[in-house]
Amino acid sequence: MTVIDDIPERAMVVFAHPDDAEIGAGAVAARWVKQGCEVTFVLCTNGGSGSGDLSMESQRLIDLRRQEQHDAAKVLGVARVVCLDFPDGGLEDDRDFRGAVVRVIRMYRPHTVLTHDPYRMKGFQHRDHRMTGIVTTDAVFPYARDHLHYPDQIRVEGLKPHRVRRLLYWGADEPDVVVDISDTLELQIEALYKHASQVFGLTDTGRDAAARVRERAAEAARGQNFKYGAAYRQLLARE
Repeated sequence: MTVIDDIPERAMVVFAHPDDAEIGAGAVAARWVKQGCEVTFVLCTNGGSGSGDLSMESQRLIDLRRQEQHDAAKVLGVARVVCLDFPDGGLEDDRDFRGAVVRVIRMYRPHTVLTHDPYRMKGFQHRDHRMTGIVTTDAVFPYARDHLHYPDQIRVEGLKPHRVRRLLYWGADEPDVVVDISDTLELQIEALYKHASQVFGLTDTGRDAAARVRERAAEAARGQNFKYGAAYRQLLARE
């Protein structure tokens, strides 16, 4: 795989649920932040359905997971967490969701966007992940770029069109690029443990999960001259 070693000035991670960003891009975000990149996290749902605890109520879970996400982002040095607050399990490929992602792209103007690969076929994938990947892809191209899409964002809100240069998908069946995360993998794991309501925050399974994170990162780095990597499928905008 091709090694990505450039550091964008600004990057954005668009993800469905609290903890998805840490799983898919936590170590990359931490590495880029350490090298001067401004990273924005965009959380698409409120996380209000992600619990196996039969005594858990949705609003309590929403509040808990939002705080967990902010705590995790702080570990990674992320500049901000934008919460779109769509219902957990209710994401749709529709104009409202697309417009919300277009708005944050135009507002924070990332060079690189990272998100779920919506076209993964080898294994189950949460529907919200697929919807997030599809909508983010369309928001990147052409909607955020062209001023006649969502024109009120331009005329009324004072935003400007923006062209994203690179899109990176995590969870791809056939990744083609890799980022060296050897120096920041442990920060990714530390951030994952902040999601204490989820499996990574449970004492025993959390340890197992950390081992799995290290194993996947070692596999991604196989054949490279570094220990741990994060693998993605890359799309590049034409110059």
